[in-house]
Amino acid sequence: MHHGTAGDLDRRGKGDVWTMTVQEYLQSSRRKRFAYRIVRNPIVLLLIAPLVLFVVIQRIPSTQGRRERHSVWWMNLTVVCFVAAMSWVFGLKAYLLIQLTVTMVAGAGGVWMFYVQHQFEDAYWEHGDNWDYTAAALQGSSFYKLPGILQWFSGNIGFHHVHHLSPRIPNYNLQRCHDADPAFSQVKPITLRASLRTLALRLWDEKTKKLIGYEQMRQRRDEQRAEAEHAG
Repeated sequence: MHHGTAGDLDRRGKGDVWTMTVQEYLQSSRRKRFAYRIVRNPIVLLLIAPLVLFVVIQRIPSTQGRRERHSVWWMNLTVVCFVAAMSWVFGLKAYLLIQLTVTMVAGAGGVWMFYVQHQFEDAYWEHGDNWDYTAAALQGSSFYKLPGILQWFSGNIGFHHVHHLSPRIPNYNLQRCHDADPAFSQVKPITLRASLRTLALRLWDEKTKKLIGYEQMRQRRDEQRAEAEHAG
């Protein structure tokens, strides 16, 4: 579902980070804008959200099917037994300290990788009628050019544009595919240093076709007000 809807403004909410357009944000209630700012805050996004996602949400069975629900319940039972055993061996305090630290670090890394793969300045967002699968894959999924050691540890996940174009390609062949097809040479890479700047991006500006920050959003709002006053 994520691959079939990534970058589609009319089908947001399936495996992506909550993203609003500038116009949607300006027309939202104060409460909704506050909630959006909280969710998009880097501390919440990278530290709190992973804990909620992996410790709570992933432990709640979905309604996809009986087999899937039972699978989650069996996993939950296994987790409870494991926690009880480890707490009995090492003590509850020591276990929670170690487990929560590992979960936060791993969760933050995972969420960050997913975030930077679709949340960058020149990302792809279009409404349903104009949405194109190939364009969404090559323009809306980043080529995260990581140093060799990080590329190895992350299983070539930085070649996300190749993965979105053809998800059946195994991770160990992603770079080979990228290097072999000239079409991929047109995809602009995002370096590790440049990726840190994506944390300042918050809203999709349909006018400029770019992700922008709140300061740029305020400039757009002032421009709209000036245009409205001029028209009046």
